[in-house]
Amino acid sequence: MNCLDLPNANTDNVNNVARVIGKIGSSECVSTQFLPILIFLAVAIGLSIMIILIPFIINKMRPDFEKNSPYECGFEGQGRVRNNFSVQFYLVAILFIIFDLEIAFLFPWAVVLKDIGIYGYSSMMIFLAVLTIGFIYEWKRGALEWK
Repeated sequence: MNCLDLPNANTDNVNNVARVIGKIGSSECVSTQFLPILIFLAVAIGLSIMIILIPFIINKMRPDFEKNSPYECGFEGQGRVRNNFSVQFYLVAILFIIFDLEIAFLFPWAVVLKDIGIYGYSSMMIFLAVLTIGFIYEWKRGALEWK
């Protein structure tokens, strides 16, 4: 008998409901319903652990002077290997990400503009106004001037 088989319709409805709830809550029914999910979780967790551990097992770390030395076109490095970057690079990158995300939100909005109505239009205008105010602030602070 299946877990979802309903009792005979000729009996009282209150008794039917009680039997269905009792049948669904039984340990046999629960174990048959959740067994595929538990198997899936066990396989997923097992594969995840195995994928994480394999590189540590296979890895052959044998560091020496050549491997640990800084590499610069086949020649020995001269001076400092690391250069300081100006904060300007990061500001430009952050501005690019902000406006790239703005475009990513504008395309789907334009596609469903007729369906979302005035509420969707006004919420996007508020979003664009906040981004415009942020852009003007960055411009006034000199974040876009290259020094």
